[in-house]
Amino acid sequence: MINLHLQVRRAVPQDHRQISNLIFQESNTHRHLDWRTALEWLGAQNFWVLEENGNVLAALACPEDPADVAWIRLFSYQPHLSGSEAWSAIWNIARADIFAENPHAQIASIVMKQWFQTLLLNSGFEPKWNIVLLELRSEDYVPAHAISGSVNIRPMQETDLSEVEEVDREAFGAFWHNTLDSLKRACGQSFYSSVAENETGVIGYQISTGNPFGAHLARLGVRTEMQGRGIGSALIHDLIQKAGALQSGRLTVNTQGDNFASLNLYQKLGFVRTGENYPVFVNTLEMPYS
Repeated sequence: MINLHLQVRRAVPQDHRQISNLIFQESNTHRHLDWRTALEWLGAQNFWVLEENGNVLAALACPEDPADVAWIRLFSYQPHLSGSEAWSAIWNIARADIFAENPHAQIASIVMKQWFQTLLLNSGFEPKWNIVLLELRSEDYVPAHAISGSVNIRPMQETDLSEVEEVDREAFGAFWHNTLDSLKRACGQSFYSSVAENETGVIGYQISTGNPFGAHLARLGVRTEMQGRGIGSALIHDLIQKAGALQSGRLTVNTQGDNFASLNLYQKLGFVRTGENYPVFVNTLEMPYS
């Protein structure tokens, strides 16, 4: 049982050093793939620590971004604690706080470690989707046909971001939506970002990052009424031809396992599944919890 001297409280900026030390315990840390580091969320509403006599022993961060979706950005604990006890102590208070402030919130996590999945399942989370990873190698690339109509593809500018956010919300929906702040950060960290536009404005976009093994297509979105017209394929072709996305190895992308339109697009271009997949778990106020 957890020591009675332990207490849970909201994290404050002064906790930065101790939380940073916690995160070094990689085997006891869950981190969300994010455009911000976990520590950059310090000061956000949904960030708690478990402490004893001023020593931070565990941390949990799940700020709402986008609105009503509290992604678990960080859970980390000292190895001398039981993971289940540390989680229960901090989670019970965090969950009550989140739903007291926003009964419509969904608390979500993309799980990459089995021990964390076990904690979520034991805490009333339910599996909703699977994120699958695909990769494209240069020898497998099948260029798509040229777009019909007057569509221009060019590098993304900061002035495009408000329109890009509209495209993102339309293409992905409220749950998966990237906010304007997230898109600004993504664009700033990308090695190549581009937009597709016609006479009405921005109709599609992509944001890609680099890594030692190649490149990763982090985000690809097209307005609903323009989907199925080759815009996504054209953005990927531009990424490969102008940014050299396949020159240093492979191009990877993630998508939901039940997003058949995306899977069809990528597979037509030569992407193949790697076999890696990551479940998405969700907890809401309506879900039974004990």
